[in-house]
Amino acid sequence: MEKDILSYDDLLDMLDDFLREPKPFWESFYEDRKRDIPFFKVKGPDENLAEYVENGLKPQRVLELGRGPGRNAIFMAQNGARVDAIDLSAKAIDWARERAFEAEIDVNFVCTSLFDFKYEPHTYDFIYDCGMFHHLPPHRRLTYRAILKRALKPGGQFGLVCFNTDGALGTSDWDVYRIGSLKRGIGYSEERLKANFMEEFDIMQFRRMKKIQQPSEVFGEDFLWACLMRIK
Repeated sequence: MEKDILSYDDLLDMLDDFLREPKPFWESFYEDRKRDIPFFKVKGPDENLAEYVENGLKPQRVLELGRGPGRNAIFMAQNGARVDAIDLSAKAIDWARERAFEAEIDVNFVCTSLFDFKYEPHTYDFIYDCGMFHHLPPHRRLTYRAILKRALKPGGQFGLVCFNTDGALGTSDWDVYRIGSLKRGIGYSEERLKANFMEEFDIMQFRRMKKIQQPSEVFGEDFLWACLMRIK
């Protein structure tokens, strides 16, 4: 029986039902580790994240969103951070834990949705998202930004890597619900992506990710934006 919409959470749940259930998709996505997925083949961090650290980023507490096989979380832990890293896929978390064990690095990997994750407010110096935001339904963006604001310490920084319009179609928010699909994710123009964050964040750096020829110690594809922001 369908329930009445009596709260904001009820409204979000109703809109979720217009789109695919994400957990089965991501479990299937990480089923075969030999798939021809660019970031499956790289153990090192994103090139922009390595650049941030080289330029002086040294957070003590880090939250990574949509962690996948764990390469960025492990890199930040290797650079002295205490890292919580979450992913909806149990298979991704298992893979990340295996890599952390091999690297002899301690990371707190948690299999959960960001929207169910329990955290202490204003805990993190740095939050990093490589690949989650462009798979986020439009109606979940408000909650996503609210969590960033509540989880970051005053003056905390946020790093984001997501599709530009070379990486995926720039499907409008309304069309997501008209067709009932995010397809392979939303490709953001510079203007559209900045509009999502300018009210709450100062944008410190905004550029295309550099394409890195593999094999390499870092990952990079130019169909992605790489953004660094500071909470206002």
